[in-house]
Amino acid sequence: MSATVTFEVPSPYDPAAEPKAVTLSYARVGAGEPLLLLHGIGHHRQAWDPVIDILATERDVIAVDLPGFGASPALPDGFPHDLPTMTAVFSALCEALDLDRPHVAGNSLGGLLALELGREKRVRSVTTLSPAGFWSQPERRYAFGVLLAMRRAARSMPAPLVERLSRSAAGRSVLTSTIYARPGRRSPEAVVAETLALANAQRFTETLKAGVDIRFTDDVPGIPVTVAWGTRDLLLVRRQGVRAKRIIPKARLIRLPGCGHVPMNDDPALVARVLLDGSR
Repeated sequence: MSATVTFEVPSPYDPAAEPKAVTLSYARVGAGEPLLLLHGIGHHRQAWDPVIDILATERDVIAVDLPGFGASPALPDGFPHDLPTMTAVFSALCEALDLDRPHVAGNSLGGLLALELGREKRVRSVTTLSPAGFWSQPERRYAFGVLLAMRRAARSMPAPLVERLSRSAAGRSVLTSTIYARPGRRSPEAVVAETLALANAQRFTETLKAGVDIRFTDDVPGIPVTVAWGTRDLLLVRRQGVRAKRIIPKARLIRLPGCGHVPMNDDPALVARVLLDGSR
């Protein structure tokens, strides 16, 4: 069921400052050990819909809209949309929802956030799908350029055009082939919703700028880490997974054959299995 929660978050930069109220939108379903799901930049929590029902058979699944994306409002004034602040927000969210060190899984930006939560020992396992932060500078510039182009395209298209394109497999490919290897499998309604989510994302630009100098360079010892990469990822190329394995030597590195950057829709059964195995 969709819900919102408001909670206090201390500043990661000034411990003496007054905590600020943050509100996030989320959906929660299932039973079992808690599993927190974090989506990528410009997307929304519905990115996880293809795997939610499978995960919910074994997990208490909490899919969250990141601050300034989907139905979640932006962070309050004085809170930048950067990695330390986002990590503080999700640590406080776990306390607000009484999640005692949940499992966490993330895609792209959400994968980077999941790894940060793991590095700080806030979670019991981390599973990442094409996580951000393992790029070279040329690869980062390429990815950011593609994301900016996607954002411009989404904002320039009238809603009736998006709806018309979504009705055919070819049209859905035009709208989403950068992130899906099999865009024709995405439902028309989902394609319309995520195109509008990208166009209307309140903090897309600020969040993207905050990632310019981000590189994930620390090991994540003491908890299980899984890094999965689609073989047809056109945004963050799969050799970045090899870098992730070098940095986190004990991580499981898994190939997702035939999957793109957002693999949940390309092969829901495979991705759900990876997420459940990673949280066991």
